[in-house]
Amino acid sequence: MQCKDQLHTVFEFLQTPKRIVSLVPSQTELLIDLGLRKQVVGITKFCTHPDSLKVEKTIVGGTKTIHIDTIKDLRPDIIICNKEENTKEIVASCAKIAPVWVSDIYTINDALEMISLLGSIFQKEKNATEISHNITREFNSFKDFMDKKSLKKVAYLIWQKPFMVAGAHTFINSLLSINKFENIAKNPTSRYPEVDLEDLKQADLILLSSEPFPFSEKHVKVLENVTKKQVMLVDGTYFSWYGSRLQDAFSYFKTLH
Repeated sequence: MQCKDQLHTVFEFLQTPKRIVSLVPSQTELLIDLGLRKQVVGITKFCTHPDSLKVEKTIVGGTKTIHIDTIKDLRPDIIICNKEENTKEIVASCAKIAPVWVSDIYTINDALEMISLLGSIFQKEKNATEISHNITREFNSFKDFMDKKSLKKVAYLIWQKPFMVAGAHTFINSLLSINKFENIAKNPTSRYPEVDLEDLKQADLILLSSEPFPFSEKHVKVLENVTKKQVMLVDGTYFSWYGSRLQDAFSYFKTLH
């Protein structure tokens, strides 16, 4: 069986891969929703959905640091990575153990392609098609919902000390655009630039993501007092997870408007 990833690397498998290590939380959730719970043997400490998975599977580290010997001991047939989430060094190290399939996602169409490709690799085409149809249906409904909404300038904060925002060339930015949120971070050379309080005051609305930094309501109140702008806490998984979670993302986005 021949297949490719989103970096156009071509792989040859004599049979469908049975033992999977996933180093990307959103893709781990997708693999489970494709019906591959038994086949997933290794995950990261950030693979929090579904909730019970971390007590069932072997934790192989995070997305930026891994325990390579633990992965080797799991004898994976395939390791699932992402160009942004995982470093080149991680991909190179894992490639000495098993084929490393890498996604590269900036848009909804990229996410749909990824779902289709993984469905094909693991012979779960029917499940993948159903998930993709659900996402497309919800996306189209949301576009109708947003049709007459006006643009708002936003800053999408992912970190504090220093403040960092999602920049222009990111999947998050793509979803912001779908919400008619105009990102104040426009520098194409910086994916997650640092900003200061004066930069944040350019926005009509400041969004505080629940991940990777765990912003909470206390941060909302502080920033509202300092910037005199509207500040909203948002579930970061719906803006940055590009797998099956997108099925529910657009219903969530409606609540923000």
